[in-house]
Order: sequence, then C-alpha cells, then structure tokens
Amino acid sequence: MPVWLHALIWVVAIYIGISVALYYLQDYFLFKPEKLPKEFQFYYEHQKVEEYNLETRDGAVINGLHFITDNPRGVVLYLKGNSKSMKGWGKFAVDFTRHGYDVFMVDYRGFGKSRGKRTQKALKHDLQHVYNKIRERVSEKYIILYGRSLGSGFATKLASMNNPRMLILDAPYYSLTKVTGRYMPFMPLSVILKYPMPTYKWIKYVKCPIHIIHGTNDKLIPFKTSVKLSKINPERTRLWPVIGGGHKNLNNFESYHKMLGEIINFVDRDIDLETTSMKVKHSSKR
Repeated sequence: MPVWLHALIWVVAIYIGISVALYYLQDYFLFKPEKLPKEFQFYYEHQKVEEYNLETRDGAVINGLHFITDNPRGVVLYLKGNSKSMKGWGKFAVDFTRHGYDVFMVDYRGFGKSRGKRTQKALKHDLQHVYNKIRERVSEKYIILYGRSLGSGFATKLASMNNPRMLILDAPYYSLTKVTGRYMPFMPLSVILKYPMPTYKWIKYVKCPIHIIHGTNDKLIPFKTSVKLSKINPERTRLWPVIGGGHKNLNNFESYHKMLGEIINFVDRDIDLETTSMKVKHSSKR
C-alpha cells in the first residue's frame, strides 16, 4: 500500500472518530447545567416567588418559578442561557417585575431540579407546554417572550407557532450550527449536531413585533449576527445595540435597562406617512 494512501486512511479514520465523539459528547460541550437537590429552596430578596413543577407526556419534570407582582400588566416568559440554573438566573426577573410584569422562568431538562432526557424536540415541546399553561390564565396579547442566548432560539420558535404580544431576543444566534462552526470549521456539524436551533428559519414566521438586543463587543455571538437576523423579518424587527456590551454583562449597562423599559412599555401608534418627509416631493424649479 502506498504511503500516501496509508496516511489518508489514518486521517479519515481520525476524522470519523472525532466526529463520532463530538456527536456523543456535544451535550457536555453545549450545556453547562447546575443540578439542584429537590429540597433546595429558591429565595430572591424583595421578590414574591412561587415554585411549580410540570410533568410532560414522556414523564419528565420541568421545574419553574413564577415571580408575582400586584395587578400585573402582563407576563414575561423568560428563557435563559445554557449555563447554571434558575438559582442564579432568577435575579434577572426584577428587570421586569419592577415594570409591573409577572415573570415565568424554567430550567431546561437536566438543569436545576428539572429532570428528563434532553433533545431539541423534547425541549421545544416542554416550552410549548409551559406556554400553554400560561395561555390558560392570560390572554396572549399580554404575553412577552424573552430569549437570552441559548433561549433566544427557543423563544423564536415559540413566537413562530403562537401569537404573543412581542418577542425580545437578547444576544441571539443565527443557528447553533453557525456558532459551533466558528470553533470547529472543518467538522460536519450540519450532520452530527443534535441541536441545530435554526433561529434564522423560525424568525421569518414570527408575526408579532421583534426586538433584538445585542452588545457590540460580544465575542461569543458577534453583533453582526443580530444585524443579519434583523434583515430576515425587517418589517417587524427593531435592533437595539448596547454599545460596548459583551455576551454576559448587558445588565451592567444603564443603556440596556433604558432600552428594555422602552421596549416593554411601548405603545404602538399608527403613523400617517402622508405627513412625513417620505411623501415630500422636491423640485429644482425656482
């Protein structure tokens, strides 16, 4: 056997071996869960919180929190990122309760107290189940979907299949295939990735207003990703850049909180384009 052919066989074998390893180990690389014991008690200062558990059709248990306000103006379903648990993420509920909105959060399967085998299909079904439970109590016109990083894809999918008041995406990705492809450009990710999460496909079917918040200095998911996403459904989308913001620190920027307040308190008003400069005709005659 020629040396070059022998070397080629080894390269192909190694490539296939790495691909197989990535297929089975991708949950370890994509998700960074924090598991909590059943007896763990959630506590957030100055927040009224109720814990709940939802059982799914396949026997999984989805653990969630309901942050309660007096006379709520609406409900925010907050879908968090890919790390830790609601133990840490719950602190962000105050950014909405202070505006008079109840907040529902959940831990995905394998996170916190939630249990069950994790697949992209199962996660989508879980979140639709949660959404349905909220919809039983609140009209959709009062439901806001907020997706942060990993949760942005799930939030977009939910918005594409339902009719919430609005969709807010915080540091969204074009697809997880694109994100992981930046670090493994030569691997067949379109084939082996179990969580492709094609946000770009789902966002085109969203019928409610879409607000995208993204830090201009985000190293994990570049700001240009949101620019690209905003062009898919442009009539319904507004892009809000947080100048200098990274991937995990937007809540440390005053501009982020001003943007968020403006977004969730926004009142849509029709514009008479006949009275704007859009309809003004200029003439060169004197």
